[in-house]
Amino acid sequence: MSFKTLGLILIAALLTGCASMLPQRTFDAESELLAKRGAPSRVWDNEDGTRTLEYATQPYGTECWMYTVDADGVIVEQLDALARSNLARVKAGMSVDEVQRLLGQHRSVQRFSLSNEEVYDWNISNEWPDLVATRFNVHFVEGEVVRTSQSFVYPQRWPFGLSIGVGSHPYWGMGFGWPHYHPWHHPYYPYPW
Repeated sequence: MSFKTLGLILIAALLTGCASMLPQRTFDAESELLAKRGAPSRVWDNEDGTRTLEYATQPYGTECWMYTVDADGVIVEQLDALARSNLARVKAGMSVDEVQRLLGQHRSVQRFSLSNEEVYDWNISNEWPDLVATRFNVHFVEGEVVRTSQSFVYPQRWPFGLSIGVGSHPYWGMGFGWPHYHPWHHPYYPYPW
């Protein structure tokens, strides 16, 4: 294989990688949106006469696109409801409906009976590439937001056998299993007794 052919293959691979990083496609008309994305997961009627079409990807996705359409079928606004700037708009005292209107369909709900708390969560984009998932949590008490938080899902095994937690170490004994040594790393190896 010549250098010229190898160079062309490398350039094609790089351009393919760049194409996958393009931002979400913008739409101009409701008909174009419906033709490309299909039926929305929910439709919200707004007070000003416009409608918002919600395209949720929960429980596994990390985006929720909201398209606001005027009476003539023209898209006047489109945004990712799970963008960091939109997550910051959740405030204490908001109702469950207001939060779902702002962020879209949630991933799951956890109920804690001792604290009388319900926690709705959404998958959002990971802060670190090693994480399995990052979740944005909204805590409700008696149907009103009291606080928000984030939780992280870590992998059970890291590359090369490394793990998280006491006693979970790779086979060569260099994990986080202190104070238990792998026999080869014990100060008295080989044992004199």
